[in-house]
Amino acid sequence: MIRNLIRGIITLLVGAFGFYLSYLFLRLNLLQSLGWNISPVWTYAAMVVLFAVIGFLIAPVSIRSFLSLMRWIDSRLTRVPTHDLMSGAVGGIIGLIISSLFSNSFRDIQFFGPILAVLLSILLGYLGLTIGMKRKEDVVGFLSFLPKFRGDKAEKADKNKETKVDAPIERVNYKILDTSVIIDGRIADIVKTGFVEGVLLIPGFVLEELRHIADSSDLLKRNRGRRGLDILNQISKETAIKVHIHEQDFDDINEVDSKLVRLGQVLGSPLLTNDYNLNKVAELQGVKVLNINELANALKPIVLPGEEMLVQVMKEGKEPGQGVAYLDDGTMIVVDTGRRFMGQNVTVLVTSVLQTAAGRMIFAKPKSVLEKKPMGLRTIDEVNAIG
Repeated sequence: MIRNLIRGIITLLVGAFGFYLSYLFLRLNLLQSLGWNISPVWTYAAMVVLFAVIGFLIAPVSIRSFLSLMRWIDSRLTRVPTHDLMSGAVGGIIGLIISSLFSNSFRDIQFFGPILAVLLSILLGYLGLTIGMKRKEDVVGFLSFLPKFRGDKAEKADKNKETKVDAPIERVNYKILDTSVIIDGRIADIVKTGFVEGVLLIPGFVLEELRHIADSSDLLKRNRGRRGLDILNQISKETAIKVHIHEQDFDDINEVDSKLVRLGQVLGSPLLTNDYNLNKVAELQGVKVLNINELANALKPIVLPGEEMLVQVMKEGKEPGQGVAYLDDGTMIVVDTGRRFMGQNVTVLVTSVLQTAAGRMIFAKPKSVLEKKPMGLRTIDEVNAIG
């Protein structure tokens, strides 16, 4: 019923616009200049009927578009604090008042005068809106004569005063999880140890990405997505740490990594990840990152040059004669001249340790090679002893 009523109103408005156009055409003698000698009554009737039909046809699309626009505006405004809205509204009103003062000087300009006045109103209104939201503290202070703002400000000041005397300000310590660290799964074991404090924050767009991965036609991706969802359930049920789902989204950003960086900037919270590229991008934009891989590397046992260890040479190295072994935690050991010990357990002596972004790499040599006496020139005493 309401839609039909609105459709009728749109039809009447568009028909009235057709009536106004026919009035302009007759006043400016545009039809006569084109050689059309039509009665004014028929001109009015034809234009009104034509535009009324157009309005009737475009009304459903206009209603849907208007409702979609209202929903989008409502979703955006609900995320903005009340003080920001009030300060932005005050700034926009001031901008429109200033534009109305200047618009009078453009009215004498033919044709372009009204257009310039409208553009000036839009520009100054938007400028006042943005300045008002950025300087909200000043605007709220200016509106302190209102009971609402005075009461909020006084209550906030009293609360801050009490907090400074009695206890420090409590701030929610969020840790934002990305998709890679959830699928990785090690975060569940880390949380169980109790070393992670605060609240684990899982953005809604990360959950949506996990759902898409879990529904993928690719078996590998589907298993990874389901593993991520299982890890989240495990963390929320088996650990004492709080897990919150954050529904804020950024419609102007498409990539999930960029949304995570923006969310970290908005909340001032670190990102928990093991994505190397996200790590670097977030650090460039001033967002703190807690990298699981860096934590794992830091927890690996320290190996110093000169230490001995028993390893099994698993495969050939990149350089000729090299062999490669691994520790239990996956650390690679490059054994010089270790190719001949393929598949064998050999005692090696650490020569150097290299720390890279991918992890720790150990260089070593077989102890038997180092202990073997090098061949060289014999002394005179050795020759006489042999003789």
